Amino acid sequence: MVALSPRTNTPISTKELERRWAAIRARMAEQKIDALVMQSNNDGMGGYVKYFTDLPATNGYPTTVVFPKDDLMTMVGQAGFGTDTAVPADGDGVHRGVKRLLGAPVFVSAGYSLAYDVELTEKALEPYRDGTIGWVGLGTLPYSLTSGLMRGRCAKAKFVDATELVDAVKCVKSDEELARIRDTAAVQDKAIEAALKAVQPGKRDIDIAALAEYTARQLGSEQGLFLVASYQPGKPTFWLDRHNQNRTLQDGDRFHILVETNGPGGFWTEINRPCVIGKATQQMKDDFAILMEARKFTLGTVRDGASCKEVWDSYNDFLKKHGKAEERRLYFHGQGYDLVERPLVRFDEPMRIAKNMNFACHPTFIGGGLLNAICDNFIINEKGVPERVHKFPEQLFELG
Repeated sequence: MVALSPRTNTPISTKELERRWAAIRARMAEQKIDALVMQSNNDGMGGYVKYFTDLPATNGYPTTVVFPKDDLMTMVGQAGFGTDTAVPADGDGVHRGVKRLLGAPVFVSAGYSLAYDVELTEKALEPYRDGTIGWVGLGTLPYSLTSGLMRGRCAKAKFVDATELVDAVKCVKSDEELARIRDTAAVQDKAIEAALKAVQPGKRDIDIAALAEYTARQLGSEQGLFLVASYQPGKPTFWLDRHNQNRTLQDGDRFHILVETNGPGGFWTEINRPCVIGKATQQMKDDFAILMEARKFTLGTVRDGASCKEVWDSYNDFLKKHGKAEERRLYFHGQGYDLVERPLVRFDEPMRIAKNMNFACHPTFIGGGLLNAICDNFIINEKGVPERVHKFPEQLFELG
């Protein structure tokens, strides 16, 4: 195989890709699935395409991957009409495990053009049109593609949901993947440090968020969210994105910044710290102590083999006992090539926690006129217990 392109930002090793492909194909054989189909159009929650190809889907342009049980992949993506390119047997420096690139100018904003996507995917699935085809990531597969394939030339195929098959492999990280996750956390440590040093009255929220993004991009991040929450105590707000980051900071403000980015290699972690411009009140200190106690409590219940529902229920019991509102959304969840990846630590998650999974833990509550939140990542280590990945100090910062 030819050398990888020097243009690529921190490629995963070919050995690691081969490990993934072999593990998935072994499960496909067990379940008698002939080919998998997946599609993504972003690299925030489009991790299936990245997982198989080490290439992100971006900017709303759909990338479809057909992964056969007994052959190399075919990729379908944005290109000129008639694109049908064979990848050399020894690779082209970018595409690995891929034999064919099909393309057309398809735009999700031009609905009629989606038919080309279906036509090209049918071409890739031709050898398996009478077999069993597995969907991967139902939430990322558009109706135009799934319905088109089931009604068209692949109508005689048996279609099954193969997402669980892939998730069982994808959610447990290899040593190489864990190393990249630690790299991402290190990038975020530096990004949030740079942002907090710049916090002062007169700056806008977006000024601080932009500095965090600039720092992260310099250190290898390709994509991410830089959310803030600034307010005068008594008038709390939740996380706000760029469109709502025009507020100017004032003396006495509470300020939070949440850095949710991928890093070198494309893996995600996230970090958040609570701050005050000036001196923290006793209530702020007391609430932060409860926040840290809540996180410590959760981490004490997390172990290899733990039930997500049991962890969720015990955490909410803790909040109730301390007079805080119960968590109703998500506060502890897996991460990898997706910003939010399974398992979700909630009442409805059947997957159990396992060694070598990567989790973001962000206990959050609003009360007494304050938003209280903190976030770091934790890897379930070889001992089966959580190990904090971020190194940035865990504290309520007094700034200015």
